[in-house]
Amino acid sequence: MEKQTKNFGEVMKSYIKPYSSTLIFALIFAILGNIPTIIGPNRLSKVTNLITAGLRGKIDLKQITSIVIFLAVIYVIGAAFSYAQGFIMATGTQKFTKDLREKISLKINKLPLSYFDKHDEGDTLSRITNDLDTFGQAINQSLGALISSVVLLVGTIAMMIYTNWILSLTAIVSSLLGFAITIFLLAHSQKYFAAQQNRLADVSGYVEEIYTGHEVVKTYNNTNRVKKRFNLLNGQLFDAVWKAQFISGIMQPLMGFIGNFGYVMVSVVGSVLVLNGHISIGVVVAFMIYVRIFTQPLSQITQAFASLQTAQAVLKRVLEFVTEDEADDREDVTPLPEKVQGKIDFDHVSFGYNERTTVIKDFSAHVKPGQKVAIVGPTGSGKTTLISVLMNFYNFDKGTIKIDDVDVKQLSSGSIRNQFDMVLQDTWLFEDTIMNNLKYNGENISDEQVIDAAKAVGVDHFIRTLPKGYDTILDDTVTLSVGQKQLMTIARALVRNRPILILDEATSSVDTRTEEQLQKAMDLLTKGRTSLVIAHRLSTIKNADNILVLKSGEIIESGTHDELMDANGFYANMYNSQFESLTA
Repeated sequence: MEKQTKNFGEVMKSYIKPYSSTLIFALIFAILGNIPTIIGPNRLSKVTNLITAGLRGKIDLKQITSIVIFLAVIYVIGAAFSYAQGFIMATGTQKFTKDLREKISLKINKLPLSYFDKHDEGDTLSRITNDLDTFGQAINQSLGALISSVVLLVGTIAMMIYTNWILSLTAIVSSLLGFAITIFLLAHSQKYFAAQQNRLADVSGYVEEIYTGHEVVKTYNNTNRVKKRFNLLNGQLFDAVWKAQFISGIMQPLMGFIGNFGYVMVSVVGSVLVLNGHISIGVVVAFMIYVRIFTQPLSQITQAFASLQTAQAVLKRVLEFVTEDEADDREDVTPLPEKVQGKIDFDHVSFGYNERTTVIKDFSAHVKPGQKVAIVGPTGSGKTTLISVLMNFYNFDKGTIKIDDVDVKQLSSGSIRNQFDMVLQDTWLFEDTIMNNLKYNGENISDEQVIDAAKAVGVDHFIRTLPKGYDTILDDTVTLSVGQKQLMTIARALVRNRPILILDEATSSVDTRTEEQLQKAMDLLTKGRTSLVIAHRLSTIKNADNILVLKSGEIIESGTHDELMDANGFYANMYNSQFESLTA
């Protein structure tokens, strides 16, 4: 908690510093904009006294007219300054929010995968969407009003004391009780605003999860349980929001009471002073206006503080995300050769997601350039983890990994990942044109190269049947089969043509006929490239140059398919089991 508080203060200072000039200008314009409001009652007091004096003689219309014109002019000027102050604050707060959103966007790309392993996806999304929007709205509504109200409050107190200290004391003391209650409520309400955002994140995360998996919910007929869980979370959100908004909503009637009580006290004390001849009736009129002006900024300040409570609660959540430890990336110490051959060496590599569990244990393997190496093993043996370590998504604990004899610890993440193409079991296509999807982050790739790759893997004909061909945008209106998506990702990898290829369960989600088509496409894709293939279907890696059999993060067997079958060991048992299940 101390770390979060420290980070919160440090980050806030660094973020606000570029906007200090904006706050200074806003303060200056707030002062200039509120001067007419502050000196207005004093001028009206003189008008009242002139009219009162005129009831016993001749009214000085000339002087009254000059005062009225003077007030009209300064009120117009004050309105212009107030508008300028509002414009400056709105611009500044939106730029601040924009800057924060850009920081978050950069942060997402710098966070290690371990962060997302430990944090709920819905909570993360809520921090960078709901929380940030709420913060922008709260700051926009409250900060400008707070600056203006503080200036008005200080100026009003000064003018009241200047006009009559007895009535000033009456107005101020009558407001202290309510103001003390307000401060007490604000001091004890922060936890409710924090709870409101946390419960909102819970609901958002649950809704996102259920919506993504709604087919599973329907298939398992789990609708009633899902509804109960949602109602529970929604009820907790209702309770948190109700408490936060109740405290926020009670401020307005409380300040209304303070204002009315101040009116009564000023009227009583003012009447006594007028009857005793200590002040004129014009002073009482001025103070009636001053009481209204005095309580108005108090009300606005309490509302602004209530809104700032929300802003502070959500900003803490956002800054917890912003101040998370980033992936330990580095500059290239020893650059890779200009043309990477694709040689990979693992020497006694060990890795665990935490100190208690080691997933990869003393792993050693040597992959020659252009070689096709399959990695097989039961679920949980560490196959995908090994690839994640190779791609520098996680820092391994012991040993060395080299690409073309260069230690990966001397390379940046970008340099490492730029040597790989990947085709995964879970295909991912973005809401963009097919052409842009197949060119994804590739440089100097022509349309002809994309079309040639699509033809090579057998997906060109399908693409051309779509309404706009390669310019078709892949959104919810375009239905693609798993095989079609997979062929497109294979075409994307073929277009990029990196020296090392990773195939992770690329055919496990398709039928046998589609698998044959994908296998032909992948044979074309792996030609002349170093390939690491993770597969559960052992029939797809019979032609691999070397097969590594993993169990509990260790290599227990290695060799070609024929060699491993002749050894009649763990691999042979796995293969025979699959063959028997297919022929049964």
